[in-house]
Amino acid sequence: MTTTRTSSISRRSLRGAALALVTGAGIALSPLPAVADVGGGGTGGTATVTVAPVAAPTHAAQVAVDTALAQQGKPYVWGGTGPGGYDCSGLTWSAYQAAGVEIPRTSRAQSTAGVHVDRANLQPGDLIFFYDPVGHVGMYIGDGLMVHSSTYGQPVAVVPVDSMWGYNTARRVV
Repeated sequence: MTTTRTSSISRRSLRGAALALVTGAGIALSPLPAVADVGGGGTGGTATVTVAPVAAPTHAAQVAVDTALAQQGKPYVWGGTGPGGYDCSGLTWSAYQAAGVEIPRTSRAQSTAGVHVDRANLQPGDLIFFYDPVGHVGMYIGDGLMVHSSTYGQPVAVVPVDSMWGYNTARRVV
């Protein structure tokens, strides 16, 4: 049997061309969460592994989103900036550090960074703030979802933005 191997560059080019063709035809693509068998030996134990449903508008924002999503399941740790655990602003700070973007460390200080974004115009990588005064931050990942580290006993997780009460504002830092 003969196998043909393509380089990652040609695969990316083909993927980009296919995406342009599909979107040019007016077909909307809607990514679905991946499901991984975590039960061992196919015993039926599955878990949903969330990936960003929408591509971020910039490379730095995509790196930040991917980094934050990679922390899912890690514990909430007050003052934590990883890698073993995070508080809310430690998660967003660490994600943007990985992208080479400097933002303040605390949620209240982060709420003054970048530029204001209306809720209707959120893009992946935008920071979403809650409460008055600001006391919590999450990172928007698209399709009404955000990744955050909420409180003690709750691991880093993806949740609907609307599941959090006290929406305050949003900021775009890149």
